[in-house]
Amino acid sequence: MEKFNILPSFSDMEMTYDPEMRLKLSCTESGTVHIKGKTQERGQWSNKVEFLLAVAGQIIGLGNVWRFPYLCYKNGGGVFFIPYLVFLFACGIPLFLMEISLGQYTSQGSITCWRKICPLFEGLGYGTQVVVLYSCIYYIIILAWAFFYLFSSFSAEIPWATCSNSWNTETCTEFDKMEHINSSIPENATSPVLEFWERRVLNLTGSVYELGSIRWELALCLLLSWIICYFCVWKGVKSTGKVVYFTATFPYVILAVLLVRGLTLPGAVNGIIFYLYPDPTRLADPQVWMDAGTQIFYSYALCIGCLTALGSYNKYNNNCYKDCVYLCMLNSGTSFVAGFAIFSVLGFMAYEQQTDISKVAESGPGLAFIAYPRAVAMMPVPQLWAICFFLMIILLGLDSEFVCLEALTTAVTDMYPSFFLFGHRRKGFLLIICVGCFLCGLVMVTEGGLYIFQLFDYYSCSGMTLLLFAILQSVCIGWVYGADLLYDNIEDMIGYKPLFLIKYCWKYLTPVFCAGTFVFSLIKFTPLKFNNVLEYPWWGYAIGWWFTLSSTLLVPLWMIYMLLTSSGTLRQTLPPALPEGPRGVPRPAERHSLSSVSWVFPGVSSRWGMPRTPPQGDVPEASETDARATSQLSPFDVEEQRLYSEFLPGDRAPYPICKGAPGHPTEEAHFGRLYPGSYPFGHDPELMTIDIYKCVDCG
Repeated sequence: MEKFNILPSFSDMEMTYDPEMRLKLSCTESGTVHIKGKTQERGQWSNKVEFLLAVAGQIIGLGNVWRFPYLCYKNGGGVFFIPYLVFLFACGIPLFLMEISLGQYTSQGSITCWRKICPLFEGLGYGTQVVVLYSCIYYIIILAWAFFYLFSSFSAEIPWATCSNSWNTETCTEFDKMEHINSSIPENATSPVLEFWERRVLNLTGSVYELGSIRWELALCLLLSWIICYFCVWKGVKSTGKVVYFTATFPYVILAVLLVRGLTLPGAVNGIIFYLYPDPTRLADPQVWMDAGTQIFYSYALCIGCLTALGSYNKYNNNCYKDCVYLCMLNSGTSFVAGFAIFSVLGFMAYEQQTDISKVAESGPGLAFIAYPRAVAMMPVPQLWAICFFLMIILLGLDSEFVCLEALTTAVTDMYPSFFLFGHRRKGFLLIICVGCFLCGLVMVTEGGLYIFQLFDYYSCSGMTLLLFAILQSVCIGWVYGADLLYDNIEDMIGYKPLFLIKYCWKYLTPVFCAGTFVFSLIKFTPLKFNNVLEYPWWGYAIGWWFTLSSTLLVPLWMIYMLLTSSGTLRQTLPPALPEGPRGVPRPAERHSLSSVSWVFPGVSSRWGMPRTPPQGDVPEASETDARATSQLSPFDVEEQRLYSEFLPGDRAPYPICKGAPGHPTEEAHFGRLYPGSYPFGHDPELMTIDIYKCVDCG
């Protein structure tokens, strides 16, 4: 076993913060280091492009293609951009920057990030991850459907284009070209594309009370989707960062192809006019503003912790402010362009059927699996366009799915790094999540699975849930943590402060806009009806409300738990106001990064301003002023109220710690002589007690 003698000077050794190293510093012998075993690193993006593509893949998803264009035409065409842009600048960009900057600043996932920023609001982290878990379970079902359509497209004849298949009924009528104009169509006539969706893909039962048997073809497609997702994230950001080079960029190639093809079809201009034609009277409808607000939250993946997790793998000095502005422009621009690709094709379909576009325009899965496939069936070489479209749907959904999976894994592993970052435990934990979600998802690939899917979609990640989280985040950062302090944190990272208006958005505009939209959502709330017709039984609504309350109630329940179990005052539970700085997060002037490493030994100053790697050469003794400043630092472990002992001016005696070092992935790390107020562990101080001149069992 190799040993090093640690002296007041670091010049004769090379020490860096390395999570692969398990340290053991004796409580009685100052300065003996034993290297023991290795663990995995937490990881970091290899370059800026990987981060940008990963975030782009997360926020640019199916909602850009099948929700935004529909909302645009439904809510007044071009005038919908007015409330959309208002919510974008008042809520979208400020919250987007907030989440990414918090992740980058703390180098932590969504749970431990809030633990460090404000322990009283740690329930936000738990609540958002419950939402992410529900999203992982049901969102991937869309990929299973898309894979089924993709595989069905490799046939001599598109199966949803004709009524000659075994699953078609007698009322199936082919609306090919304009044949139906001079023919008599029965009132109960159905289209082949609708029958393919309901009778071939889903084999949908006629009642909510009947789940039926598992559709094994869909189950295999679901299994394929989970296998792909697992291997996209099984090595953390090392694998995710490479996968997004394809999954985040290739959909743009396909979208460009579909756009060019759509614009060359007859009737495309009518579809685009229908998409953008302004109706200013719609601005007086509150529903338009609510739709704009909820679309921002869905499209930008706000308040679910994914952005925090992705930002946590950034380098500390990454310009997250500029990244956020560019990504927001890209996201909204993609939504706008996708509307042209979709409505040009819908205009063509309406032209071919000699009907109004409003009768063929749909949103959500209805657009992806009914309206667009019907339009594709009318094109020359329909197989080619069907393959392109469903491949784009798969890649858009795949990005969002495996980034959510990465965020969920990051949140848990950051809570217990010493356990999960050892050996292959993280991969094993990821496998458990994937298998568990796959088994839960099997209920949605049954013959009645669509009923359960709509419950998940309507309640588990509802707009009201996201709005509530947004209000709490804004209040926490704007008023408890301090908007000015977060501005200082961002300045510490990027070298300058963002636009001053964002600070006022955090404090005023964002919570007010979100609260207004939240109240209006409550007033306008109606229970879910399947396809807006069929009511669910009482137990269906009970399941739905369980999805909603199981995430939102974690926030107040955690606050109550903290207040009841804390031995300190409310002020010790809440972060102190400026200039003292929040608990666990030193003032920017006193630190370089929350993940910095302050190696403190006899004769070495304990300061937060040290860089990530300890400086080479002699380090000057701490002055009396330094000692006082050090003593003012807030403790990290607020949850257990393990407060630092007071550091008396001029007292140079080291304070021993018997157990700790959770920042290093280790099971038995012991740090010896340490000055109070210093903290050498970097990322995740979980269990630590400091007492004067003695070791204390810190459990």
